[in-house]
Amino acid sequence: MPETYSAHESRIYYVEETAYGQTPTNPSMLSVPAESLEPTANPSNIKLRGVGSIDLQAVKKGVRVPSLKIAYPLPSDAPINFLQYAKAELEKSLSIQTLYYKGAFASATDIISLLYTGCKFQRITVDCSIEDVIKASAELLAQDLATGTAKIAGASYADHAGAVPFYESYIKKGTVALDRVTDWKFTIENNLKQVPVIRTPNGNILKYLPHRHRDLTGEVVFEFESKEEFDDVVNDAEFTVEFGLGGSHKAVFSNCKWENLAAPTRVEELVSLKAAFIAKTVAIS
Repeated sequence: MPETYSAHESRIYYVEETAYGQTPTNPSMLSVPAESLEPTANPSNIKLRGVGSIDLQAVKKGVRVPSLKIAYPLPSDAPINFLQYAKAELEKSLSIQTLYYKGAFASATDIISLLYTGCKFQRITVDCSIEDVIKASAELLAQDLATGTAKIAGASYADHAGAVPFYESYIKKGTVALDRVTDWKFTIENNLKQVPVIRTPNGNILKYLPHRHRDLTGEVVFEFESKEEFDDVVNDAEFTVEFGLGGSHKAVFSNCKWENLAAPTRVEELVSLKAAFIAKTVAIS
């Protein structure tokens, strides 16, 4: 019996599905260089009570809701390979495998495999701060979960490496680079709808996981050197914000407006401007 697994004895990989909820044959799995991951499974138990007892009379399984939380630095090898699937327009789903193992990964033993199928992004936040790298924090919902004790038969596993430090990022408002920003972040929230149907078998498994209304938000922290953002609010001006994600990759938010501005001013502190925005559309390339 192996000892408890440690974080260095875990990895997470994904592959795009061609049919919803089905892992491709002989898949080429790509890594997510996670700093932390949290695979979960909620059976949504139906708890039955009745007269004559203070205790539950029965517990029946409900709709199975598997999910994953993943925090990772964007790898400089491929900054947007995983991130791009947060775009609802792609209408793509993923199979994601979390592996716990002993020994070298190429010849791993004592494997625990958690294979999530039919995964879609519920929410992802990407952020960057001074003296740090660009990081992402994602929550994904899945259709189903299969457990195992081996890698996927016929699969290859490739790892992405590197990170994108803050000085390899940039921010543009329209076509003008902003050179007074200390922190930025943006969030894509897809508001997925979990849709089960009455059926036999697998009635407790989701049939569909469609995207609904999407929320695109973000926040930029400026050194307070200009009143430009306050002018934008007063003038009700729209703008475009472009975030550099490493190399030639970027996320462009269009038809933006500032949602909230705050410039806290305190004794012995420099003044900064925290500006939250909303957007109509986003492109990641």
